[in-house]
Amino acid sequence: MSPQDHGAEAPIRSAPTRQRGPFVRFVLRGLAVLLPSILTVWILWMASVFVYNNVAEPINRLIRQGVVHAMPVVPDAYHPAWYVVTPEALADAKGGRTEGGALKGLPDPAVRTELRARAFAKVWRQAWYLQASGLLAAIVLLYVAGAMVGGLIGRKFYQRLERVISRIPGFKQVYPHVKQLVDLVIGERPLAFKRVVLIQFPREGQWVIAFVTGPAMTVARDAVGRPSVTVFVPNTPTPFTGFTLTVPEADVIDIPISLDEALRFVVTGGVLVPERLLPASHGSPTLPATERAGK
Repeated sequence: MSPQDHGAEAPIRSAPTRQRGPFVRFVLRGLAVLLPSILTVWILWMASVFVYNNVAEPINRLIRQGVVHAMPVVPDAYHPAWYVVTPEALADAKGGRTEGGALKGLPDPAVRTELRARAFAKVWRQAWYLQASGLLAAIVLLYVAGAMVGGLIGRKFYQRLERVISRIPGFKQVYPHVKQLVDLVIGERPLAFKRVVLIQFPREGQWVIAFVTGPAMTVARDAVGRPSVTVFVPNTPTPFTGFTLTVPEADVIDIPISLDEALRFVVTGGVLVPERLLPASHGSPTLPATERAGK
């Protein structure tokens, strides 16, 4: 055997592709069909639970406390059943024999108030329309706040309040950044992406989708020495993170796609491409409506 034979490497053979059985194929196909709907329902459910626990329920608790403390003004003849505390119930609560406990040693008025609050909470949870009142109250409060801030007096008051908040230690380090993020998402003048473009990144000859966020800062523009823009290059599959670049205006190429189409393309790693933008070799070309009608 020659030395060349000893030094020659055997060709690398790829392992044969294992074919899936019909059961596995059908299971995966069913998963592909049902998983998007299941994930959508799960996300909406978790969002609703978050809103209920962190927005509606605290307001519900305040409403219940307000009703319990305002009920003594109502004549005794109109008191509901949950408000009545019998001597036996009072004695059981002070003796630690009631559900919830932690009422020993408290004065009688405090025990009665707590028992009424617990009884009212049970009645409250049995009626779905009462549980929804917290969310409804939150929407009304947001509407009223928005209407007040929309006026001249309300806007002046809000600006003064913002200046006060911005001087509070702890708040001044966090509040401005949170406000910018909120303005970016739902503000009246959001800092929305203005254009979808192509730029060369991370090196020349490689092109990525980017979003123009606005003109470049003056110091950056002066350093570049020519008209420039600020662009955001999103990451895949999390477009909320990425790179912020200052790019000369001449090196930016506008592309005729919408922001939603660009985001879908980035999130899916280029898998979801609008049908009208597919190359002719990728499946059958899309025909105009007039040609489809003539077939």
